[in-house]
Amino acid sequence: MSSLHISQGVFRLSDTRTLTLSELNIAEADSWAFVGSNGSGKSALARALAGDLTLLKGIRENSFAHIVRLSFEQLQKLVADEWQRNNTDLLSEGEDDTGRTTAEIIQDEVRDPARCAALAAQFGIEKLLERRFKYLSTGETRKTLLCQALMQQPDLLVLDEPFDGLDVNARAQLAELLEKLSGEGQTMVLVLNRFDDIPAFVKNVGVLADCTLASVGPREQVMADALVAQLAHSESLSGMAVPQAEDPTARVSPPADSPLIVLRDGVVQYNDKPILHNLSWQVEIGQHWQITGQNGAGKSTLLSLITGDHAQGYSNVLTLFGRRRGSGETIWDIKRHIGYVSSSLHLDYRVSTSVRNVITSGFFDSIGIYQAVSDRQRFLTSQWLELLGLGGDAGDTPFHSLSWGQQRLALIARALVKHPALLILDEPLQGLDPINRQLVRRFVDILIGEGETQLLFVSHHAEDAPQCITHRLSFIPDGDIYRYQIDAL
Repeated sequence: MSSLHISQGVFRLSDTRTLTLSELNIAEADSWAFVGSNGSGKSALARALAGDLTLLKGIRENSFAHIVRLSFEQLQKLVADEWQRNNTDLLSEGEDDTGRTTAEIIQDEVRDPARCAALAAQFGIEKLLERRFKYLSTGETRKTLLCQALMQQPDLLVLDEPFDGLDVNARAQLAELLEKLSGEGQTMVLVLNRFDDIPAFVKNVGVLADCTLASVGPREQVMADALVAQLAHSESLSGMAVPQAEDPTARVSPPADSPLIVLRDGVVQYNDKPILHNLSWQVEIGQHWQITGQNGAGKSTLLSLITGDHAQGYSNVLTLFGRRRGSGETIWDIKRHIGYVSSSLHLDYRVSTSVRNVITSGFFDSIGIYQAVSDRQRFLTSQWLELLGLGGDAGDTPFHSLSWGQQRLALIARALVKHPALLILDEPLQGLDPINRQLVRRFVDILIGEGETQLLFVSHHAEDAPQCITHRLSFIPDGDIYRYQIDAL
């Protein structure tokens, strides 16, 4: 029986990036689906299975004689190449269309008219065999390319994003065809963006996050995992509004015609050693920023100026929420506009309490609850718990019994319950495993995208950024100081 076995595999993606597959076994007649967000390493996994990536460490043992990998990119290139044959969409009178027919595309690797006709009939495209391939619909081209792959009689078929770009009916038709192939014993791997894309016939599932195969096993077992279930739950949240503020009519917003933050030639120094060196920076309404730089670059110092916790904030030209620092505001006037989550806050939240109480404490900017909670606050907290996939009795789970990543999500929700103008996440992915990192980024995108809060996301690495980021401020070493680079993304 043929099989593909990978153990402690590390595959080269670039000079600085790798794909890690700790343990994976694909046996003859298996059906697999690997799920992950953009950038999680899905296409790299497909290439690793096909033997197209360099193995740096570990073991890859393969007894499949013929592995064929199909990707959406391959299909796009094939269509583009066909159009280039004439180098125009319009043919002159009498000019022959040199584009290949569907039958020619199907037989590009293996010439066998009888098998071509049989596969076309099986896939319901026999009437298209004499048509030019470049004129087919997206669903028809997908079926054509699949026929081309099956002409080669692969014993392992790897399909990278087979449902991308298809409408509902075309997706259902393709899923039905793949189920029939699987039922005939075809070993198959599907690489997908969403859990909802996994066809019913698939028996095994793997979850990719941060170029790591983070969870793998029988479908029921993987989907029963709390983190995976929460990640799958997050797919259904796009377009849903976040819970309201405690009193929407009393929500204070910065002036619409003023930037959220303005810092002019910011300087912070200790014992004549510059920590911030003439930093000029402006955050406009609607922008979401990532701040990157190595340890000691001054990222946390910049944050402490913004939150009002740094004494030298008053000696700088700093405007927050339309007000110049030092114009009579208190530190609490500043903090009521800000939600803040950091690894240090996470470590400091040591009180023994439920996840429900942790989120509720965000209304009071406290660690723990030391005053009466209103019915409105209880109701809103329940809505936030539902959003995190922790509704009902799960909300009474002890905070410290949750995974580290779920705790971090609860703290982010705690920071957002008051609908702050600014959410500051300082190294929110630190200490998290790949699935938790993906989950935190996913929920940040949802919560920020559906609200009116702007984000400062602080990290060491540019690749940590959630999708909502619009701008980046980078702290770059320059001798004994740092220079600052500002980029719109």
